[in-house]
Amino acid sequence: MAASGSLKRNLGLWSIVGLGLGYMTPTVVFDTFGIVSDETNGAVPSAYLIALIVMVFTAFSYGKMVKVFPTAGSAYTYTRETMSPGLGFLVGWTSLMDYLLLPMVNCLIARLYMESLVPDAPPWVWVVLYTVIMTAIVAVSMRGTANLNGVLLVFAVTMVTLFCIVAVVNLTNGDGSGIVFSAEPFMHEGVHMSALLTGATVVCFSFIGFDAVTMYTNEAKHVNLMPKAILLTVLAGGAIFLVASYFAQQLFPDNSQFNVVDDPLPEIGLLTGGPVFMGFFLAAAFAATVASGLASHASVSRMLLVMGRNGVLPRKAFGYIHPKTHTPMFNIILVGAVCLLAMSFSLEFISALINFGALIAFTFVNLTVIAHFAFRTRQVADVKSAFNYVVLPAIGAILTGILWVSLHETALIGGVVWLAIGVIYLAVLTRGFKRTVRSFDDPEADAEMSEPEAKPEAEPEPEAKPESV
Repeated sequence: MAASGSLKRNLGLWSIVGLGLGYMTPTVVFDTFGIVSDETNGAVPSAYLIALIVMVFTAFSYGKMVKVFPTAGSAYTYTRETMSPGLGFLVGWTSLMDYLLLPMVNCLIARLYMESLVPDAPPWVWVVLYTVIMTAIVAVSMRGTANLNGVLLVFAVTMVTLFCIVAVVNLTNGDGSGIVFSAEPFMHEGVHMSALLTGATVVCFSFIGFDAVTMYTNEAKHVNLMPKAILLTVLAGGAIFLVASYFAQQLFPDNSQFNVVDDPLPEIGLLTGGPVFMGFFLAAAFAATVASGLASHASVSRMLLVMGRNGVLPRKAFGYIHPKTHTPMFNIILVGAVCLLAMSFSLEFISALINFGALIAFTFVNLTVIAHFAFRTRQVADVKSAFNYVVLPAIGAILTGILWVSLHETALIGGVVWLAIGVIYLAVLTRGFKRTVRSFDDPEADAEMSEPEAKPEAEPEPEAKPESV
C-alpha cells in the first residue's frame, strides 16, 4: 500500500445513470410485492407513487449540493460542511450502514434464488461463490464494472417490460381484475393513508441507488453531469416501479395466490406466463441482483475511500487506491467480507435497517440545502431563490421525516443501536468531543483521489495567411 494511484474520470452520463438503476434493482418490485400488498391492502402502486414524490424532492437537493461540493462524499460531506463536523460524521455513519448492507442484501437475494433452483446444495456455497465473483469484478476495473452492469440492466428492464405486455394480454382475457386500466390499484375502499406511508417506507428500499451515484463524482467525466444523472435515475427507476407494480396489482389484487408472500417473484413469473416465462423471469431477476451487487459494492468502497482519505478511518488501509487497477482495493475486499454475512440474516431485517439509514441521509441532504444557501452563503434574496433553496428542500425534509417515523419498530431499534455505536466512536475519535472531526474539504487529499476533469478540445486556430507583397 506504499504506492497509491488515482480514480479515473471515464464515466459518462448514461454510465452513471445505468449504475444508479442497476443499484436500484428494477425487479425488486416483485420481490417485495407481497409484503407491500399486505401493508397497503392491495395498493402497492400508491406506495411507490408516494415514495417517488419524496425522492424527486430529495433528488433536486442532491443535484444542488453535488455542484457545491463535487466530491464522492454524498450526505456525509454536505452535512459536515454546512452544519457541523460531528453531525456530518453521524449522518455518514448511518448512511454507511445502508451502503454496507445493500451489497449483502443482493448476495442474500441471489442465495434465495439459487436455493429455489438447487435446494439440495448448502446455502453457504452460493454466498461464497457470489461474493468472490462480485469482489473480483469490482476490484479489477470501474469501467468494466459499468459495462457489465449495463448489459445486466438491459436484460432486467427487458423482462420487466415483457411482464407488463403479458400482463395486459392476461387482463384482456379476464385474468386478475380483468381490467387493463383502473384506479383501483391506487385507491379503493379499505386503503388508509397510514398504511400507504408504511408501505412507502418499505418501497424506499427500491429507490436506494439514485443517491449512491454521487459516489461516482470523482469518476464522472464532468462534475456538471451529476445533477442530471441523479434526477434521471430517480425518474427512470420510479417509472419502472410504478408501471410494474400497477400491472402486478391488477393481476394479483391480493396475496391469496401466493404460497410465499415474503418473496413471490418466482410465483408471479409462473402464474403470469407459465414455467418457461418463469425461467426467464428468474434469470432477469438474478441479472438485476448481480447488477445491483456490482453498483452497490463499487459505491460503498468509494464512500469508505472518502472516509479514509479524510482520516476518519485509518488512511493507510481505507484511503488506498491500487496504482494499476485505479480502484480502492482494501475497501472492496472488506465489503466482500461483509457480504459473507448473508448466510445468517433475513431479507426483511436487513432491508429494514437499510431504510433507517437511507431516510436519515435523505432528510439531512434536504436540510443542507437550506443551511448552505439560506444561512452560510445567504443566497436567498427573492421569491425564486427562496422557493428553490428553502421551500423545495423543506418539503423534501418534511416528507422524508414522515416516512422515517413510519418505519417498523425493528428498523428503528436496530438503527438507533447502530447510531449509538457511531456516537461512541465519534467520542473516541474526538477525545471526548474536545476535537473537531477533520473536514472533507482537503485539496491535497482530493487531488490525490482523482484525475483532473476532462477538458473539451480547443478548436484549431486558423492557418496564418501569407502577407501580400
